[in-house]
Amino acid sequence: MASIYDFSAKTLDGKEKSLAAFRGEVLLIVNTASKCGFTPQYEGLEALYQKYHGKGFDILGFPCNQFGGQEPGDETEIGQFCALNYGVSFPMFAKIEVNGDGAHPLYQFLKRAQKGFAGTQAIKWNFTKFLIDRQGTVVARFAPLVKPAEIDPEVARLL
Repeated sequence: MASIYDFSAKTLDGKEKSLAAFRGEVLLIVNTASKCGFTPQYEGLEALYQKYHGKGFDILGFPCNQFGGQEPGDETEIGQFCALNYGVSFPMFAKIEVNGDGAHPLYQFLKRAQKGFAGTQAIKWNFTKFLIDRQGTVVARFAPLVKPAEIDPEVARLL
């Protein structure tokens, strides 16, 4: 069976990065968008990242344009938007698809590991969050409505 560490993805600057680089850390993997009603969650994600990054926690952001065309920019525009508007310093990756035939293999894995509401696999919207423990196990899935601050106790428990 695959593990989270078997996957890689391109970063915003186009370099392939293996998730094995995050082995032993608690991870929060999020599909993001710059023009979404949930976009202000970047602020909460960055706060969570700043609070726990020094203790072995990382957030991995994966921009996606599959929901209402809310991530229309290219990787340079996405990076500039995140940095200028929300001070995002956690790792951001190149735009991917999270549903359908073109879904990134990482998201195919995440959706199988933790199903959503009523047992569905599909990602329903931007800012769906997956929590991964230090062993690389997907331990929780959070809907877009769940704010990063609400996940804080779960992150603290895993650290």
